Amino acid sequence: MFVLLQQVRFLDPVANVDRVTDVLLEDGIIRAFEPSEIPESAERRSCSGCVLAPGLIDLYSHSGEPGFEERETLESLQAAAIAGGFTRLNLLPDTTPAIDHYAIVTQIRSKFPRINCWGALTLNTDGQQMTELAELAADVIGFTDGKAIANLALVRRLLEYVQPMKKAIALWASDPGLAGKGVIREGTNSMRFGLPGIPVMAESAPLAGLIECVEAIGTPVHLMRVSTARGVELIRSAKSRGVPITASTTWLHLLLDTNSVQSYDPSLRLDPPLGNLSDRQALIQAVQEGVIDSIAVDHSPYTYEEKTVAFGEAPPGAIGLELALPLLWSNLVESGCWSALELWRSLTIRSAQCLGQNLNAIAPNQPSDLILFDPNEKWTVDRSNLRSLSTNTAWLNQSISGRVLEAWCF
Repeated sequence: MFVLLQQVRFLDPVANVDRVTDVLLEDGIIRAFEPSEIPESAERRSCSGCVLAPGLIDLYSHSGEPGFEERETLESLQAAAIAGGFTRLNLLPDTTPAIDHYAIVTQIRSKFPRINCWGALTLNTDGQQMTELAELAADVIGFTDGKAIANLALVRRLLEYVQPMKKAIALWASDPGLAGKGVIREGTNSMRFGLPGIPVMAESAPLAGLIECVEAIGTPVHLMRVSTARGVELIRSAKSRGVPITASTTWLHLLLDTNSVQSYDPSLRLDPPLGNLSDRQALIQAVQEGVIDSIAVDHSPYTYEEKTVAFGEAPPGAIGLELALPLLWSNLVESGCWSALELWRSLTIRSAQCLGQNLNAIAPNQPSDLILFDPNEKWTVDRSNLRSLSTNTAWLNQSISGRVLEAWCF
C-alpha cells in the first residue's frame, strides 16, 4: 500500500536533516523523497505540521509481567511503547521471577520479539550473587539489576567478568543508607513541605565509587538515572579524562523539580527523587551538551490502590511511555530550549550508543522504524486514551498536546 505524506517535517538525527518534504511510503518503507512519480493508488495525506522521524529507543522500563500482571502485561507494555513512539523497548530484569536465567528471556522473547531484555547481574537482582552471565549473554541486550549494587567489590568482579562479553552494562548510583527514609531531594522545598529529604551525596558518593571502578578496570558502563547537578559534574570530569562511561537521566527529571511536589501527588514520588531547580537546569544543559547521553523513560506502572496513599508511603515510580515524547516536545522544543534534532538524538542515536549499537541514516528502500508525530494534536490523559494498564502519572485527567499518529516497525 502506497501512502504519500505531503509537506511533512522529516527528521533524521543521523544525517542531521530537518526539512519539510513529500515522502512516498510503501508498506512503511520510504520509496522516495519529493517523488516524481506517484502511483494512482497512493493514499494522499496532508501532513503539514506533523513530524516523520525514526522510532524512539527507550533504554530501560519496568513491566508488571511476570509477577504483577495487574500493573502491566508485556502486551500492554508493548502497546504503550508503540503508542508513544518507542519502537524499541528494553525491559528491566526486576520482574517476579527476575530475568536472571536464559529460559525466562527465551519465554519473553518468543512471545514478544520486539521487547529486548536486560539480563540481571545478580540472582533475583538482590545484589549478592552473580548470575550465570555467560549463559545469559547470547539472549540479552546487556546486563543490569536496575537497582543499586552497594558492594563495590562485587561491582569490580562483575566488570572484570563481563568485559570480554562486549555487552552493555548499566549501573545505578544510589546509597540507600544515605537516602534513609527520605522521599524528596533535600533542600528548601523538603523543609517547606515537611517531607524527609534525600541528600545529594546519596547519589554523588556511590557515583564517584562507580567511576573509580570503571576507570581502573576499563569496562564501559552506562550510568542510569542521573538526577543531580553534582552527578553531572562528576560525569563531565570523568568523560574529560577518557573514562568509558555513558549516562542517562529520566524524562521526568528534565521536566519537573521539587517545586512540583507541593501537590503531594503520589505519582511524583520517584527514585531517585525529583531534583531541585538547579539540578533540573543542570540536567537539561547536560543532555544538550552530550554530557548526559540519553533520556530514559523508566516507565514504572502501579495499580490505583498501590499509588492512592500518602506521598511518603507510595511506591516510587510513574508511567511515561505514552507521555514522554509529547511533553518533552512541548516543554523543551516548543519553548526553544532545544531543537527538534537535539531531542531526537537523545532518544535515538545516543540511546543506541549507550547499548553499544549504531544507527544508520534513513535512506529510500531501506526498512527503518518510523513514526508520524503530530505535536499539535490535543488529547486527555485518562484510562480510555492510555494503552498502559496503569494510570500513575501527574498528568492524569489533564489535556496535553502531541500524539503519535502511526508507527511503522521492522
